Amino acid sequence: MWKIVIIDDDRNVLEGLKSVIPWAELDAEWVGEAMDGEEGLRVVQECQPDIVITDIYMPVLSGLDMVEQLNKASFQGKIIVLSGYADFEYARQALRLGIADYLNKPISVQTIQDVLGRTIEELEEELEQKHRNEELEEKLKLYEPFVEKEWIKSVTTGPEHTKLPDTRMVPEAYRYWNGCRHAVIGIEIIRTDRVTRASTKDLSLFRFAIANIIQELSREEWPDSHYVELFSSHAAIILHAPNEEWSEFTMKQAYRFGERVIQSVRSFLDITLHAGIGTFKPNWMEIADSTEEAFQALYFKNTAPIEGIHLYEYVHGEKIEQQAYPISLRPVKFYQQMAESMKLFQEDKAKEIVDDYFDQWSKGGAVSARNLEMLGSELWTIFAYTLFEVGVQLEDIAKVNEVTRELRFITTLEQLKEWLYGKIELICGSRSSNENIKHRQAVDFIVQFIHEHYAEPITISDLADRIHISRNYLSLLFKKAMGESFNSYLTRIRMEKAKEMILEGKYLIYEVADRVGYKYVPYFSTLFKKYTGCNPTDLYKNKS
Repeated sequence: MWKIVIIDDDRNVLEGLKSVIPWAELDAEWVGEAMDGEEGLRVVQECQPDIVITDIYMPVLSGLDMVEQLNKASFQGKIIVLSGYADFEYARQALRLGIADYLNKPISVQTIQDVLGRTIEELEEELEQKHRNEELEEKLKLYEPFVEKEWIKSVTTGPEHTKLPDTRMVPEAYRYWNGCRHAVIGIEIIRTDRVTRASTKDLSLFRFAIANIIQELSREEWPDSHYVELFSSHAAIILHAPNEEWSEFTMKQAYRFGERVIQSVRSFLDITLHAGIGTFKPNWMEIADSTEEAFQALYFKNTAPIEGIHLYEYVHGEKIEQQAYPISLRPVKFYQQMAESMKLFQEDKAKEIVDDYFDQWSKGGAVSARNLEMLGSELWTIFAYTLFEVGVQLEDIAKVNEVTRELRFITTLEQLKEWLYGKIELICGSRSSNENIKHRQAVDFIVQFIHEHYAEPITISDLADRIHISRNYLSLLFKKAMGESFNSYLTRIRMEKAKEMILEGKYLIYEVADRVGYKYVPYFSTLFKKYTGCNPTDLYKNKS
C-alpha cells in the first residue's frame, strides 16, 4: 500500500484530510502526522512515506524549509504542498523544490482525490520503471557472456542475414580464431526405447547431462572447443586447431574425440548418440559450412572412419541427389530459426521462414518423398522440445501417430508447406485460445467478486494476489475486457447499488453510504452525483 503522511498546524485540516481521502480506493494508508515542520521532518524520516501532504505556514519550521531539508536528505517520495495564500512567489519556490503539486486552500474533496490519484499513478510508473531498470541491470551483468553465446550459435548455424558476420563484431576473446582451422561435430540423440519412453521433461534432463559429459571431455581432450545446443535432439561441437599445429593427423584426433563422446554418453547415461563431422575450414566464417557437412554426413551415414562407432564423415564430391539438402540452403539454420520463432509463438515469422526456405529449396529441382517426410517429422520434434520449454505440451494439441500418418501422404514441397502452415496456425492459435480463456476467467472472477463484496474495502492489488497475476497486468486485462478501469467499475457498481437502496426507501443516506463501502458521506454524495447526475438526498426526496 502507498504510505501517506499529513503535516498541518491546523488540527481540523489534519482530521478533515484523513477522513476525506478514499484510502481503500487509492490502495493507500495513513502512517503519520505532524503539526509543525520540524516534527514533520522527523516523522517523514522515520516513516519514509510515499506521499507527504504539507502546509507552508507552520511554526518552528515552514513547509518549504522542511521540503528543502528533505531534498538534501535525498527523500524519494512525492510532496503535495497546501497553501492558504495565493502568493506566486511561494508557488514558484515550491515548484523549484520539485514538489508534485501545489494546491490553494480550501480544497474540495474531488480535488484532493484527483491529485492523489495522479500522484499515485506517477509513483506506480516510477516503480515500474525502477523494476525495469533493475532487471536491465541484472541482464547487463550477464550481457557479455550472453552475447558471446548467441554469437557462437549464429556462427555455428549461419548468420541471420545472407551477409556473413563482420570480423569487427567478433568478441575479443575469440579474435585468435583468425589463426585457426575449424571443424564441427554434429550430434543427434537416437530415439531408442529408453529415449522414446522418456517424458519431454526427462529428455531435457538427458540433454543437460549429455552437455555436461561433453564439456568435461572437451576440457580433457580438446580444450579449445565449444559446445552449442541446437534444435530438438541435436547439438554441435566446434573444434579449433591452430594453423601451425594443424595437419591431416588433426582430423584423426577429431575422430577419436567424437568416439570418446559417443562411448562416454553410452556408458554413463545408456543413451545412444550418432555423430557426423564436417571438414576443417581455414576461415571461422565458414564454420556454418562445416556444420551443414556434419549433419549431411549424419543423415546419410555413408562413411564411418572408426569401425563399430556411429561417427560419420562428410566426403567431398557427394552427388547432389544423395544429399538431404543442398548445403547452401543451410537447413541447420532453418531448423534453428523455426525453433526460435515457435518458442515465441510468432506465427507470421514462422510462416515467413518457411516461405523463404521452401522457395530456395524448390529451385533445386525435385525432392524425394523420403526427404519431405524427414523434414516434417524433424520439425514436429523440434516444436515438441521447444514448446516444452515454455510450458506447452505438444501432445495435447496433436498426437504423434496422427502427424506420422499425415506425413506419409505428402509428396510435394507445396503439400509440406501447407501442412506446416496448418500446424503453425494450430499451435499458435491454441496458445492464444488458452491465454484468452485464462484472462477471461480472471476478469470474470473480479467482476463476480465486486458484485459480492462491493461494500468491503476492495483493491486490485488484493485480487491480483488471489489469482497470482501482477497488479499492473491485471489492470490492463480488466480495462481491455470491460472498457473501464477497475476503480471506475467498482464505483459504478456501488453507485448502482446505492441508487437501488435509496429508491427502496429503507435506509437513510448515511446508511446507504456505509452499505456500499463509504464512511464519509460528503465523498459518497460527490461520487453519487458524478455517476447518476443528481444528489442522493434529492433522489431520496423525489422517490415515488
